[in-house]
Amino acid sequence: MTPERLERLIVTVADAVIAHEHELTVLDQAIGDGDHGLNMRRGFEAVRNEARDLACKPVADALNGIGSRLVMTIGGASGPLYGTMFIALGKALSPDASNLAEALACAVGAVMARGKSQPGQKTMLDVLAPVQAAVAAGGEELVQTLPVIARDAALATAPVRAVRGRASFLGDRSIGHVDPGAMSAALIVTTICGAWET
Repeated sequence: MTPERLERLIVTVADAVIAHEHELTVLDQAIGDGDHGLNMRRGFEAVRNEARDLACKPVADALNGIGSRLVMTIGGASGPLYGTMFIALGKALSPDASNLAEALACAVGAVMARGKSQPGQKTMLDVLAPVQAAVAAGGEELVQTLPVIARDAALATAPVRAVRGRASFLGDRSIGHVDPGAMSAALIVTTICGAWET
């Protein structure tokens, strides 16, 4: 991973999140505070502004820097959760990224602990957990299959009743709506995979 490629990857992910602000906002207006898109845009604009400096660091340190920036700039629950995910991933990832599945498992576990939640509860974990499982299972077509897994997992949150976060206050009224955190997680996974091939 050269600094140039890492910078391009960071910028591409940040641009994708920023571009999907409206979609994430609409999803959050249905079952949350309506600010997920705005908050994610704010956080990833900050990351984008530091992309060159972050890319000059080892990947683990860059991930830690991304996480720290997101914690400081994303409001609501998403900042601590996304920040925790990137920081935990950075701490666990080996220099050659050969332990990616294990590092992702650490990141998922950290998000579970921070959010006091489990997969199946209509959160970003409903995307992160199956993505981690797919990476652990391996295969030559992961870059092509992970976006499908992530997107399907996000859409599968629609029939689930929320039991965590702001959406849980709605009870059964949360059913029928895709979780915005799951969708933003799917967006990030999809963008990373797309950028990885270029």
